[in-house]
Amino acid sequence: MTTMTEASVREFKMPDVGEGLTEAEILKWYVQPGDTVTDGQVVCEVETAKAAVELPIPYDGVVRELHFPEGTTVDVGMAIIAVDVVGGPAPLAEAPAQAPAPAEKEPEEAKPQGRQPVLVGYGVAASSTKRRPRKGADVPRQEPSTAAQALQSELNGHGPAVAVTPPRPLAKPPVRKLAKDLGVDLATVTPTGPDGIITREDVHAAVAPPAPAPAAEPVPQPAPAAAPVATPAPVATYDTARETRIPVKGVRKATAAAMVGSAFTAPHVTEFVTVDVTRTMKLVEELKADKEFAGLRVNPLLLISKALLVAIKRNPDVNASWDEAAQEIVQKHYVNLGIAAATPRGLIVPNIKDAHTKTLPQLAGALGELVSTAKEGKTSPAAMQGGTVTITNVGVFGVDTGTPILNPGESAILAVGAIKLQPWVHKGKVKPRQVTTLALSFDHRLVDGELGSKVLADVAAILEQPKRLITWA
Repeated sequence: MTTMTEASVREFKMPDVGEGLTEAEILKWYVQPGDTVTDGQVVCEVETAKAAVELPIPYDGVVRELHFPEGTTVDVGMAIIAVDVVGGPAPLAEAPAQAPAPAEKEPEEAKPQGRQPVLVGYGVAASSTKRRPRKGADVPRQEPSTAAQALQSELNGHGPAVAVTPPRPLAKPPVRKLAKDLGVDLATVTPTGPDGIITREDVHAAVAPPAPAPAAEPVPQPAPAAAPVATPAPVATYDTARETRIPVKGVRKATAAAMVGSAFTAPHVTEFVTVDVTRTMKLVEELKADKEFAGLRVNPLLLISKALLVAIKRNPDVNASWDEAAQEIVQKHYVNLGIAAATPRGLIVPNIKDAHTKTLPQLAGALGELVSTAKEGKTSPAAMQGGTVTITNVGVFGVDTGTPILNPGESAILAVGAIKLQPWVHKGKVKPRQVTTLALSFDHRLVDGELGSKVLADVAAILEQPKRLITWA
């Protein structure tokens, strides 16, 4: 995503490196002013709400300026680096300046723009429609052209650079929701944010005027009284030796929003079962010695994953999602198995695409690659999209089980507790056996108690008697 600011300078803007992401944090710059860059060279690493991604520059040139330092969170569409390009195309600002023949100049200026490559896909294609010149005054022709520029600028994720009223006020979704809740028309709000974006403060300011109506003088007086309510003093004087404040951003910010949205949107039901997995643990040891699994990571999670896939095959209705807009239940005929992974940047849930089609060795290889990529912080946004069910292995932390929250858009999540040696009645006698507790949370809008119970019971039955992987599969 680039724009021309002058004949030989290009501004590279923060692209949308995921699906609908609105901002990203600059983690590291790989270039400095004066460095020479080439088309496709990585210039920086950014962290979105989903993953850390490296950004390549789409042209050759010399770095003129880095607009933001490392650690800055930048909105999508804002210029982050300026590059001097030798022999660059003429600036866009020349088009309106040449009023004598605007109809002939527009097609020429449209050619160098084209569809600018970004990290994921391409930018919005420039319109190929050519307007036939009208014999009347030029003013009516300039209006649609200016509006089109403003609309295109909005689609690119930022406000118009010229003083033009956009066809739709610019505001982020939370701000739009706030305005809707307060009954504020965003078209009447004066934006104060960067690039003409309406902020939460602008919305609050828009509803503030009705309050001073009873009296002009008393209203300013509560303002000083309101300042202490915002508790600026405690924030400024908190004991840094006893407290540490960590900004919520990146993966942790996205996880918090997703969990709140899931917990208060999907009615959760969680069921539990304790099961003897001694035979499963013996099978794990046998598979480790099998030459088919040479070089692969074999652990209980592998067989638990396979058990869940078989249970879904026996109970396919659990593999679905709820479409609120269409008021439909979407049945999935594929399983993208998500594995919750704790990383230094926070919790992420990458998934194994079409896990139901994989053999046990293939599944072992996919799990190993997923875990190692997550620990290295190199999980791509695409790897975290499209999951259908998830497994979270809380047992690695030594806890018995939990009540997991659904990954947004999914119908079920299985929590696996720690596998411990416990006294267990086996063949009529109390013996030490390896036991674990499973917990299955599901969306009660589309999974009733019977279906959820069948899925959990099938998983437990397979782990108790692993031979069912053959007989049931």
